[in-house]
Amino acid sequence: MGTPQERNVLLFSYGTLQLETVQIESFGRLLEGEDDAMPGYSRAMVEITDPEVLRKSGQKYHPIVTATGNPADEVPGKVFRITQAELAAADSYEVSDYKREQVRLKSGKNAWVYVRA
Repeated sequence: MGTPQERNVLLFSYGTLQLETVQIESFGRLLEGEDDAMPGYSRAMVEITDPEVLRKSGQKYHPIVTATGNPADEVPGKVFRITQAELAAADSYEVSDYKREQVRLKSGKNAWVYVRA
């Protein structure tokens, strides 16, 4: 099974973690993802002021999701298989507007995702 750092986890992205530049800067590699979706959430935008995140993403406004409780609401994105170390790198990339929690995706997979804090 490997050490805890080598074990893979699933990370769902509906925003800038899908960008090649952000993946290279954050993980040192391009991630391979599969299309999936988060039922029961809606997507909005948040202004980013962190200079390092702005440099990596090149975008002043990033998407952010909030639980609605309505299963008809859905946010599309990609699910990536990453290491625990890469999950820690993703934690470092995200600003305080976000918190990481586990959700069940439309596919039935459980994945980490960053939602409105």
